[in-house]
Amino acid sequence: MNFRSDNEVGAHPAIIEAVSRAFSAGPVHSYGADEWTRRVEQRLRDLFEKPDLVAFPVVTGTAANSLALACCTPPWGSIFCHPNSHIAEEETNAPEFFTSGARLFRVEGPAGKIDRRKLAEALAQPVYGVVHYPQPSAVSITQATECGTVYGPEEIAAVATSTHRHGLKLHMDGARFANALSFIGCSPAELSWKAGVDVLSLGATKNGAMAAEAVVFFNADLAREFAFRRKRGGHLLSKMRLLSAQLEAYLTDGLWLANARHANAMARLLVAGLTALKGTQLLYPVDANEIFIVLPARMHDALEAAGAQYHPWPSDRPGERAFRLVTAFDTSAADVERFLSIAKAA
Repeated sequence: MNFRSDNEVGAHPAIIEAVSRAFSAGPVHSYGADEWTRRVEQRLRDLFEKPDLVAFPVVTGTAANSLALACCTPPWGSIFCHPNSHIAEEETNAPEFFTSGARLFRVEGPAGKIDRRKLAEALAQPVYGVVHYPQPSAVSITQATECGTVYGPEEIAAVATSTHRHGLKLHMDGARFANALSFIGCSPAELSWKAGVDVLSLGATKNGAMAAEAVVFFNADLAREFAFRRKRGGHLLSKMRLLSAQLEAYLTDGLWLANARHANAMARLLVAGLTALKGTQLLYPVDANEIFIVLPARMHDALEAAGAQYHPWPSDRPGERAFRLVTAFDTSAADVERFLSIAKAA
């Protein structure tokens, strides 16, 4: 009953097999000049309905976010993001490092989403061209958010309108993009560039890959420096097929969405059972595969004693014990039912 994180689970068998096949194919060109990497970029162009899309595989989400943002802002720039975003809270100062000094500005908003009015106010400050201030350069949103909520296309478009009005670029941290897409039910294009996203950090590691992410530029002009930044940052793999084979399998025959649908479905099953029990309370709506919930002490103690694993989470109200539970592509319904059975008995 491990609901700690979708980072902790293994890889999907189809992805493991794809990597094995790629490495038994004999010698191939290195540093991304291989057929797997070319096919992944073409597959992304087809999926996102964008023939001029440019994509680059990287190993980690931190690298994807930081290198993408480095292409959106100068060292004297500023990046607007939610206070709970991954780039603000859990990537040390990697965005600042890879951008050579750009500053993060936090814009509050409920349930992990940037408040559009507060963003508009922040972007309207009279600092443009004033040498004493960092220059607004980019906005970064997270999909799904760190609170498990999802931006709909119209919400993204509203953020993009303010962003582009001032000449800034819109970055999306899509570590759980597949889970968000599964929840919304629209096309990948409608949840990204058609809504105004300029560059997407497309996650795969949390959703069945071994270790693979893709930086997807919908604005090809922004990609001109990326190859050099990736190499300089130590993220250009010699055997790039290691990453690209994972991404190709991930995107083939809808595996990425099937994995996300399962993870989301297991989250809904957990939520339905837990919220029916006395003393539980959700902190945020459950759109994707993360659940933030208050559990009575007796229930938590019983679950912990039975071996259930999940993270404590801060609550705004004194005395409450809140927790985060995360489901994954391989979460079993049996584990969910056992968890709920223990909770109900307690």
